[in-house]
Amino acid sequence: MIITALIPSAGLGLRMGGETRKQYIRIGENPITVQTLLRFQSFAQVNRIILMVPEKDMEFCKREIISRYNIRKVHKVIAGGKERQDSVYNGIRALEGDEDFVMVHDGVRPFVTKTMVEESIKAASESGAAIVAIPAKDTIKSVSEEGMVEGTVDRSKLWQVQTPQTFRREIIAKAYEEAMSVNFYGTDDASLVERMGGKVQVVRGSEFNIKITTPNDLVLAEGIIKHIDD
Repeated sequence: MIITALIPSAGLGLRMGGETRKQYIRIGENPITVQTLLRFQSFAQVNRIILMVPEKDMEFCKREIISRYNIRKVHKVIAGGKERQDSVYNGIRALEGDEDFVMVHDGVRPFVTKTMVEESIKAASESGAAIVAIPAKDTIKSVSEEGMVEGTVDRSKLWQVQTPQTFRREIIAKAYEEAMSVNFYGTDDASLVERMGGKVQVVRGSEFNIKITTPNDLVLAEGIIKHIDD
């Protein structure tokens, strides 16, 4: 079984502020993207990694991330796109074609665990598509454009979606081709599969599996990295 992980890490990091792109900011001893890549390198089930980065950063990433940290599973470093979906689409088009499964994971979500990866592969083997997610625990309100509460939403069926998201290669490739052909942009990869009627199974994630996008997330990440394990 061949599994390729697509790691989009092409964001500009505008919400983080400062001059350094968020994916290159250090948490613990290593930059965020390096933390993520090292985890995927340690997962025996993952055979290859395709890393999508800003086009201007490609040589920097090959030299200062892939070579410097000896991340051997990175099969290709390619240019990302304007939006995350564009970057993942570039990654899908760069696949070898012999993959059984494709796993998509945010480059700035460095606390993915072996268990999440194993369980998502198992679920995707059964259903064709799987996402990692956690149940919503706070009260959810629907709010008008004027800032007024319209109602309280039943949260018993609401889940906050994370990555990795894992798919049979032919399913995610078809979903992306169909979405991009009509310029449809979803909020995550699984939404493209849902759009064409595919079934998506949910795997339990973790509140530690955060996506680092703001300065507050950095503070949380520094705390998590001292305690996280599989």
